[in-house]
Amino acid sequence: MNYHEALRYLYSLVDYEKRRIERYSPEEFRLERVVDFLAQLGNPHLAYPKLHIAGTKGKGSVSAMLASIGVAAGLKTGLYTSPHLHTYRERMQINGEPISRADMAAMLTELRPLIGDNPDLTIFEVTTALAFLYFARQQVDLAVIEVGLGGRLDATNVITPLVSVITSISLDHTYLLGDTLAAIAGEKAGIIKPGMPVVVAPQHPEARAVFETVAAARKAPLTLVERTWTWEVLERRYHRQRFVLQHNGAPDAFEGEYELPLIGSFQRENAATAVTAAAVAREHGLPQFTPQTVREGLAHTVWPGRMEVLHHDPLLVVDCAHNAYSAQRLADSLAEWFPGRRWILVFGASTDKDIAGILRALLPVSEHIIVTRSYHPRAAVPYQLADLCADLGHGAEIAVNPQRALEQACQRADSEFGILVTGSVFLVADIRAVYAQTAPLNLPQSDWDDEPWQAEAMTSP
Repeated sequence: MNYHEALRYLYSLVDYEKRRIERYSPEEFRLERVVDFLAQLGNPHLAYPKLHIAGTKGKGSVSAMLASIGVAAGLKTGLYTSPHLHTYRERMQINGEPISRADMAAMLTELRPLIGDNPDLTIFEVTTALAFLYFARQQVDLAVIEVGLGGRLDATNVITPLVSVITSISLDHTYLLGDTLAAIAGEKAGIIKPGMPVVVAPQHPEARAVFETVAAARKAPLTLVERTWTWEVLERRYHRQRFVLQHNGAPDAFEGEYELPLIGSFQRENAATAVTAAAVAREHGLPQFTPQTVREGLAHTVWPGRMEVLHHDPLLVVDCAHNAYSAQRLADSLAEWFPGRRWILVFGASTDKDIAGILRALLPVSEHIIVTRSYHPRAAVPYQLADLCADLGHGAEIAVNPQRALEQACQRADSEFGILVTGSVFLVADIRAVYAQTAPLNLPQSDWDDEPWQAEAMTSP
């Protein structure tokens, strides 16, 4: 298979990212299925040390930070994340470079007969196995593995990491993971392995209690970030921030100033979590994670689409917030970085999200709302979003697609009003692609840019 044939084959597998999952249960998500498939591949996930990151908000950012720290430490570092922004290849990277088209096509061609012998494998399970095998064949020194959904039943949860990391927990995927913080925390706590250290980011007390209970039961050494560090911003810029970490106990080598090319108050919390995880990992098999390499790694972290300033005049900010908690953290950070600024909101969301909750967080800072939809099959249709805005007491303009939405927003923007694009990872990806048509934004080669007719086919319901 060539790359496009390989992608079409991959997309033909069961895909819970494109259709609503009705049950989140061991019957639907069988880790034994993944274990058996990996055994057929020679258990590639056992070939290198790993860090495992779960959470509702921040897990991607923390994963990117830890991978950047690995590179700064001189380690050949694999990074597995999902979903992607612009190309499926972004999901598996080594030292910041996505897997090549040729390698991905060749590996899927090789694995296709085995996948055919395991017909219940989902696209995420196959992609996870593919990433594990790719990292093994490329002989990485370290792999940073982000959980896809939940934790307990996620395909990535077949690994035993040096350190497990759990970022901030909030209500998301409630119809699958539970409608309380305790229930969701219970699913995320599934990545805590017996006897292996776990780092937990600041949490609501209800969630924190679950992690403390599970860690104690599994005799997993627990480090709570909020009891270990305090942090304070020193400088804010459009594309980076400086902050200081202060250890709450005895003087610590990881104390001091850090620079991060990601903005937003929530990124300071993520950075503190990454530093804590790096310090714990240093004591459990990664001596290369020194204070110097941690600082260097954070300073060179790349993680686009997270409160990213694409343009200054007019101000254009994109963010992948897709639940109510993330939207509120975004609104708070906008007030911190751009005090007094009002926003033209370009909004789109997936149908399975708490759309009303997201809007309630964003509408108070929005002067005008433009609703649209990404090209993803789970995207809510614009007129439904407009109706919901009306129910919340705000009128909304409808745009037929992301390109038209950005055009309409630019017509209204001026020095007083910025443009905020949020609500969906897929909408952010579409807007970044539109912006890159006329601006120097370095995007990876799209999956279908040389077969553009395929893009619609691959994302149709």
